[in-house]
Amino acid sequence: MIQDKCDECGGKLVENDFSMFGVSLGKFPAEVCSKCGEEVFTEETSAKIDEAAKEKGLYGLAASTTVGASGDSLDIRISKKVAEFVNLQKGQTVTVHPEGRNKIVITV
Repeated sequence: MIQDKCDECGGKLVENDFSMFGVSLGKFPAEVCSKCGEEVFTEETSAKIDEAAKEKGLYGLAASTTVGASGDSLDIRISKKVAEFVNLQKGQTVTVHPEGRNKIVITV
C-alpha cells in the first residue's frame, strides 16, 4: 500500500483496476481514493499505465474540437482516431442525448 489516506480529501485509498475510455488497462500497483477518485501511484507505474494504453490504441484519443454551425444547428467534428475507435461511419445513424449539463453521449 502506498499510503492510507488521500492527500486531497482525506478519503480512504483502495486498490483498483485502471481503465481508459471504458477499456480495461489491467491491474497496477496503484490506489484510488474511494471518496474523490484521486489516483496515487509512482512514476514507474504511470509509465506502465501509459504503455498499456498505447498498446491498446487508446493513448492520444482525447482531443479538443470547436463547435461549429451548419444552418440552424450546431456541429462538432469527431477526429478520425475517435471515429475509428467507436467504428463510426459516414451516413450512419446514431443517437445523441445529454447526460447531465456537461456531458453528451453518442450511441452507435
